[in-house]
Amino acid sequence: MMISLLRPFPSPLFSHRGIDLDFPLLAGCLALLGLGLVMITSASSEVAAANAGTPLYFMIRHLIYLAIGVVACGTVMMIPLETWQRLGWILLIGAVGLLVVVLVPGLGREVNGSMRWIGFGMFNVQPSEIAKVFVVIYLAGYLVRRQEEVRESWMGFFKPFIVLLPMAGLLLLEPDFGATVVMMGAAAGMLFLGGVGLFRFGLMVALAVGAVFVLVQAQPYRMARLTTFTDPWADQFGSGYQLTQALIAFGRGEWLGVGLGNSVQKQFYLPEAHTDFVFSVLAEELGLVGALGTVALFVFVCVRALYIGMWAERAKQYFSAYIAYGLSFLWIGQFLINIGVNIGLLPTKGLTLPFLSYGGSSLVICCVSMGLLLRIEWERRTQLGSEDVEFKESDFALEEPLAAGRVKHGR
Repeated sequence: MMISLLRPFPSPLFSHRGIDLDFPLLAGCLALLGLGLVMITSASSEVAAANAGTPLYFMIRHLIYLAIGVVACGTVMMIPLETWQRLGWILLIGAVGLLVVVLVPGLGREVNGSMRWIGFGMFNVQPSEIAKVFVVIYLAGYLVRRQEEVRESWMGFFKPFIVLLPMAGLLLLEPDFGATVVMMGAAAGMLFLGGVGLFRFGLMVALAVGAVFVLVQAQPYRMARLTTFTDPWADQFGSGYQLTQALIAFGRGEWLGVGLGNSVQKQFYLPEAHTDFVFSVLAEELGLVGALGTVALFVFVCVRALYIGMWAERAKQYFSAYIAYGLSFLWIGQFLINIGVNIGLLPTKGLTLPFLSYGGSSLVICCVSMGLLLRIEWERRTQLGSEDVEFKESDFALEEPLAAGRVKHGR
C-alpha cells in the first residue's frame, strides 16, 4: 500500500533510467547480508535443532526479518529526504516514547536481565535500534537549522544534549550501555563534522570519558566485565567463559578455517553464537582469511557511506550529508565494539554485528539505513530527480550575439 502511494514520485527505484542505485554500496551491503544469512544458518543449527526441533528455525526467522528489511529499504528509498527533515521532531518524540514504553512492566520484555524489547506476538522490537537512527535524523536537521550557532556559541553546542542525555539515561535504565555509547559517539562525530570547535569537542570527549568511568564504577557487573576481559583465563568457567570460548574459536580457525558448518564452538560451548558472537564462529569456520575479508567488506561499506556524505556536503545538501555521516558512525561504532568484544579487546557488550548478527530489529534498521544512504546518493547525483524538472525560458538565455546577428549555440 505504502509503495503504491509513493510510486508516482521520483525515486531511485522509479526514475527515467529505471532502477538507479549506487551499485558499490548496494553490492557491499548485499554481500554482508548474504554472508550473514549463511553464518546464522551455520552458527544456530545445533541450538535450533535442540530447542526448536529443526536446525533451520533461526534461518527461517532471519529470512522473514530480511524480507521485512528489504521492503522497508525500498519504501525508505522512495521518501524524499525533505520529508525526513520536516518530521525530525516527531521522530525524536516517537523514539523517546518507545524508550519509555520498553521500561513499562508488562509491555517491555526482559531477556537475560535486560528490558530491551517490546513484544509483538512471536517477534520482539528493540526500541534502541530505532532510536539511534531517529536521533541521527533529528540531529542532522538541528545542525542545518542552527549551523552558525553550533559553530560559534556554547549554547548551540549544548542544546542537543538537553535531548540526548535523557535518552541516554533511558537506555542505561534498560540497561543498554553499548547502545548508549554508540548513539552518543555518533552524535559527537556529527557535531564535530558540523563545525564544533576543537576545544569544545575536546571538552565533550573528556566529559564523555569521565562519564563512562563513573558508569562503569556505578554497577558491579560492569566492573566485573572490565576486569574479566583483561584476563578471561583467570575465571575460565565463570565470568570469563564466553570470551575464552570465543578465543578458542579464533584459535581453531587458524588461516583457512575448519570449513563451513564444521564449527565445534557453536555446539553449546559458545553462548549467543548466532547473535553477539557470530564473528567468532565465522573466524572458526572461514579462518583468518575469511575474517579479514569480512572486515574488509565492512570497511568498504562504511567508507563508501562517508564518501556519500562528503559528496552530499560538496553539493551543499547538508541535511543529507549529516545523515550519511551519522549512519556511517553508527555502523562503525557497532562494528568496532562487536569485533573488539569477539577478539577480547573490549569488555563483553550486547551489541549485534551490523548486517551479520541474528536479530530482527538490528537487521531491519540496517536495511533502512542502507535505503537512506542510497536515497542520499541518488538525490545528490540527480539533484532531486532533475529529469522531471521543467525548464524555463531563463534557463536558455542567449549569451553573446555574434556580429553577424547569429547567436552562439551551446555546441
